[in-house]
This record gives sequence, C-alpha cells and structure tokens, in this order.
Amino acid sequence: MNRNIIISLAVSLFVVVCMFFACSGKGDEHIVEPVAKVSSKPNKIIYWNCNREFNDMNDTHLKAAKKIGINPLDSKEDVLEASKKLYMIGGPLRFGEPYVVDKLTHSSPFLVKEAVDLLHDIGQAFQDSLKNKHLAPYSILVSSVLRTDNDVKNLSKRNINASQRSVHCYGTTFDISYKRFVKHDDEGEDAKQVHLKAVLAEVLRDLKKQGRCYVKHEVKQACFHITAR
Repeated sequence: MNRNIIISLAVSLFVVVCMFFACSGKGDEHIVEPVAKVSSKPNKIIYWNCNREFNDMNDTHLKAAKKIGINPLDSKEDVLEASKKLYMIGGPLRFGEPYVVDKLTHSSPFLVKEAVDLLHDIGQAFQDSLKNKHLAPYSILVSSVLRTDNDVKNLSKRNINASQRSVHCYGTTFDISYKRFVKHDDEGEDAKQVHLKAVLAEVLRDLKKQGRCYVKHEVKQACFHITAR
C-alpha cells in the first residue's frame, strides 16, 4: 500500500511539473517586452540618450577629417579644382532615395568618397529599419555639407558653431536633421518625429560602433553632425 501511494504521488508530481513548464513556455509568447536601451530585435523602437551616445568633440572630428579629407577651399569657385577628390551628392528629388539634400545656403553638395559611402549606408539602413519596425517609408534630410572659408565666415555671423576650425571644410562631414524627414509619397500613416529620430539614432550608433564615423548630437541646430573615418 505504501509503495502504491509513493508511486501515485510521484506520478502526480511529475504531471504537475510538466504542466507548469508547458504553461510557462506558452505564456512567454504573450509577454510584451518594455522598450530597453539594448535590444537585438529589429522591430523594437529604442529611445537613446543622444547627448550621451553622440558626444564626439570637434577635435576628434577634425583629426579624422584632416586624415582623409581635402585641403580647405577659399570659395565655391575652388570646388571645381578639387573635383577629382570630391563627389557630388543629391540631384533631382526622387522619392525612395536613401537621402535627400536640403536647399543649401552656406555649403555645397560635395563629399569625399568615404563620406558619400557612409551617407548612402546611413540612408539605406534607416529605410530598412523603418520597414522592419512597420513604420511608413521616409528619407533622411541632409542639411549641411562642404563649406568653404567664405561660407564659414558668412555663417559665423549668425551661427556660433560655425567656427574657423569647421570640420565641414574637409569634405568629410555632413549634418542630418533629426526634426525633418522626407516621406515617400502618401505611403502609410505618418510616423512621429520622435520615432524617426530614435530609428536614425540606432543606425548611427551601429555605424559608430563599427568605426565608420564620429557623431555629435547638435541640440541648437537640431541635427546629427557626422564625420566619416
């Protein structure tokens, strides 16, 4: 009798344990994970502390710019002379492009090859990430590119960040707005600006970790200041 009772209890305990793990496994499928600062899931929107993540100072940008960039130019007329080392970006607006160049008033749409490749990869990765996160398609907006010495002098009258040691003078650096994005036609519901900035920040963080660039989060100019490495 005692032996039968022990066997019965053992079987009952085994069944209870099996049911516990089965239910636990099934329940995990319905758990909604909170947004974290680190996630390997491409469909999650991650909100970064951009001031902390992107704080590469001007001297760091400048060192990289001098290594792979051109010599600073005096005026826009000198851009043609340096065209062998520079590549023009932008052109006619076509929806679906990895990036769109804004109307430039104090810079010219030229970059060295390393910066062109970096910009294209940022734009493409941004669009791929939006798709993975089920957000409407957008292109990033480039707000500033190559500056000549004359551009810097004119801009410094209204923008204190436009110093004589501007990294933009080397063709290695560009700014991407984090407040303005270009939507592709009328596809999908409009995405919130905070979501688009978060996706762009995630892309830049990955490329920065790969050693592709330096990044500064510019609050007053509402842009990511990026230099190719």
